[in-house]
Amino acid sequence: MSDDDRTAAWYRLFADVEAPGESAIYADWARGVAADERMLRRIRELPEQKRQPNLVFACSRLLGAPEAAYAEWRAWTLAHWDEIAAQALVRRTQTNEPRRLATALPALAAIPGPLALLEVGASAGLCLYPDRYAYRYDGGAVLGDSPVVLECATTGAPPIPARLPEVVWRAGIDVNPLDVGDDDAVRWLETLVWPEQHERRDRIRAAIEIARADPPLLVAGDLNERLDEVAASAPGDATLVILHTAVMPYVVRAERERFFARVRALMAERGAHWVAAEGPPAFTWLFPDAARASTRFAVVVDGELVGAAGAHGQSLDWGARP
Repeated sequence: MSDDDRTAAWYRLFADVEAPGESAIYADWARGVAADERMLRRIRELPEQKRQPNLVFACSRLLGAPEAAYAEWRAWTLAHWDEIAAQALVRRTQTNEPRRLATALPALAAIPGPLALLEVGASAGLCLYPDRYAYRYDGGAVLGDSPVVLECATTGAPPIPARLPEVVWRAGIDVNPLDVGDDDAVRWLETLVWPEQHERRDRIRAAIEIARADPPLLVAGDLNERLDEVAASAPGDATLVILHTAVMPYVVRAERERFFARVRALMAERGAHWVAAEGPPAFTWLFPDAARASTRFAVVVDGELVGAAGAHGQSLDWGARP
């Protein structure tokens, strides 16, 4: 497939698989772009990793693009393309969705504590507070006491805990960590939420306030280059847990495999645990023939599949394959 065809296919996939049920506006824009040679030419001016629909759309909205039908968005975007392209070159899709912790909580709560939580691809670190949020599964009783309540629908009888884990240390690694005390970083986090997802935006705003009250340690750098260093700073009397969600699509396969090997080494060397939720193609030993088009994540604990989850933590299907 040519470079031109790959870009159009990316937007068609986004329109047909990722956006439906999540954002009618983004589905409309992506469908329009995929069939619009003039827009595709502008997008192809960007480096390939900067052409992704969510990044281009978010940069346009950050600068004031109307959340309107494709024709109106297209006219505005073409008129402001140079500014949008400049933003795309310096921004990253760093969506920080704390609700994904609802799908990790059964695993985190089962690990002997207290926990030292290390997240790679941490963005602003909003997923480093599993003990500071509350949870409601299947509309039942609320577990925990927090202004942030993470709702999750389940099947397959996941082991919902009776109490939250104790986290005594929390740290994150990110190529470009976002500071919740920085208004521009917070505005970008909010813009990465898709247009119609008002509840999700409110949840992130509330989570930001929790992080501002007790900021985590966030370290800038490559996950492979900084992992050992940051892990070594975790307290020795706590159980180290390596956490990541929706990060591996941004890591090339060779570096991904290197990271997984190092995580397994930390499990052997210091009794660390590993909790992850990613698209199936990330876990090649579990899904050697996985297609990119899956809209659900594989939930993996210590390298073993335990279930499938909605990409934003909205559902957990324990024991299922994504």
